[in-house]
Amino acid sequence: MFRRREFIALAAAMPAAARAQQQPGAWVPPRPVTIVVPYPAGGPTDLLARLVAQDIARELGQGVVVENVSGGAGAIGTRRVAQGVADGTQLVLGNNQTHATNVSLIPQGGGYDPIRDFAPVAGLADLQHILVVRNELPARDVPEFLALLRAQPGRLSCGSTGQGSAAHLTLELFRARTGLDMTHVAYRGSAPLLQDMLGGHVDVSFATTPTVLEQVRSGRLRALAVASPNRSPHLPQLPMLAEAGVPGVEADAWLALFAPAGVPAPALARYRELVGQAMRKPEVIAETTRLGMAPNLREAAPFAAFLAEDVRRWAEVIRTANVRAE
Repeated sequence: MFRRREFIALAAAMPAAARAQQQPGAWVPPRPVTIVVPYPAGGPTDLLARLVAQDIARELGQGVVVENVSGGAGAIGTRRVAQGVADGTQLVLGNNQTHATNVSLIPQGGGYDPIRDFAPVAGLADLQHILVVRNELPARDVPEFLALLRAQPGRLSCGSTGQGSAAHLTLELFRARTGLDMTHVAYRGSAPLLQDMLGGHVDVSFATTPTVLEQVRSGRLRALAVASPNRSPHLPQLPMLAEAGVPGVEADAWLALFAPAGVPAPALARYRELVGQAMRKPEVIAETTRLGMAPNLREAAPFAAFLAEDVRRWAEVIRTANVRAE
């Protein structure tokens, strides 16, 4: 399905006085820049793209616009950038679905190669998965939860936001690392999953922080741990699964900015510089956190190494569990 939102200019071209303040010799786009978001407006990927676009537009000397091109598990908009112009005027705000799991989950990987067809600008932030249980479940912490799974193999239900979703793959990773089983229940999105968790119809979920944070803080759901290599900035008292005795279940849903392969080196260097500056600003960090994400700036070289490993890791999980996308 192809859904397109009209362009929204986040910044007009800089006036001459502002242009004069740029670094001498700094690359300037030949025309307005488009950041493609391969999802509908209003979600975390879209909101982060707009936050970054507003900041870098002040420095680039050109307008920066965000275009939502959704559909195909994020593949339609991502493929457009992979096959589009590589002059530095088109970028994509991708994530673990578009650039790590689609290649193993959907036919022909969505029509692009997540590594060969793109040049990473930077990793920006993570959406951490929280292990949450319904309040009536007799498990107050991870050891009690593991004991319950051992005593009732396959009896507990674990909801996800869809077959092949990040929440589903986190469950499969948990299964692989622990040898413990739960019955997977796939929902069409976070809203019906949350409704059934609150109603006591599903026992467990690996849900992203924005999905369950309000319910955890209000006591309507119980959080046991975060499936991440880092503690949650929103629930800092919550242990990581590794700290609670379950290593190897690090499953952050990350967000990153990419340029198409072949983009001119000066353009790529300029974007990496400006995005790094933006993501280090206290106000950007604060807003990213407020939106439910965990800021995590990763510069291009270490992020490229992480990406290659993430593609390999999820390919193994998908193959072993025989996961098929809906």
